[in-house]
Amino acid sequence: MSDADSNTNSNSDADSDSGSGHCSTPDSDGEVADEIAIVSFERKLDTAEEIKRDLADDYDRIDVLTYHGDVFADHWGEYDCFVGLMASGIAMRKTAGLLDDKWEDPAVVVVDEELTWAIPLTGGHHGANQVAHDLSKLGAVPAMTTASEAAGKQGVESKAKALDSHVVNGDSTVATNLAVLNDELGPVARLDGPKAVLVGDDVTVLKRNGDDGVVLGTGSVSGAKKAQFLTAWERALDDADRDFDDVEFVATGTRKADEPGMLDAAEEIGVGVVYFEKETLTEFEGPTPSRSKELIGWPGIAEASAIAGGRDHELVVEKRRYDDAVTVAVGR
Repeated sequence: MSDADSNTNSNSDADSDSGSGHCSTPDSDGEVADEIAIVSFERKLDTAEEIKRDLADDYDRIDVLTYHGDVFADHWGEYDCFVGLMASGIAMRKTAGLLDDKWEDPAVVVVDEELTWAIPLTGGHHGANQVAHDLSKLGAVPAMTTASEAAGKQGVESKAKALDSHVVNGDSTVATNLAVLNDELGPVARLDGPKAVLVGDDVTVLKRNGDDGVVLGTGSVSGAKKAQFLTAWERALDDADRDFDDVEFVATGTRKADEPGMLDAAEEIGVGVVYFEKETLTEFEGPTPSRSKELIGWPGIAEASAIAGGRDHELVVEKRRYDDAVTVAVGR
């Protein structure tokens, strides 16, 4: 098993069996909304269209619906998230009778007409927090009330998103998110198969999405800029005949945690950042010699992270250095 940390513009922990390091069914990927509807009174349709324009690049589909008494009921299940441009009481009264299961229901967010507050009402971990955060681009303050986010911690569903995976057994997240709050969960453990695993009700199982993604193993000098990371990643992906859509997550070492440029660049391309411990990276050390091994005892972070994070622990593109600031390797 191997441990790692994950984040969506955050850090995510993940473990692998070889060392340390939307929401439509209980088999849910958590905190992902791709199709949203903005519900607005006619007098505020211009504001709704402004929201649509500003968020257009972040979603597969955004529709603007004119409010009437049955608008939520008429479109329930058609979207991953509703954004009510209205008072919270209106949205609450009109959606309360439609709610059935948090893993199946669409998320609901309200934003006031002056775009001051964005408040997730339901489905915080299933799209609402994500949409509220995105609304901050327009100046709205996201008012998260889910316990882990309110405490400044990364819930299990958020970890799943950062690792490009989904939660298989949704009911388990009650126990594991409580463990997050109490700082008892630890890193996500990765188990490489073929294997069978028997778990209890307090173990959340994450399953990776897709089967052909790549991991960007990344090292850098301190203070490297967002643009330098993006350029380095793009060039490395070109060498692998891939693009940003193929990236599962960015992987690095724990000693590079909280590198602002890396986090901002990862957010730009919509992926999480996974931090591997030194022990895990040592186990997956790459073929290219690195001075960091001699100087501080760490293997080269780019190659080791790419190999440790890849589903097949395979190096696709060896370490490349860009602008004397960022090193990148591609793994799968």
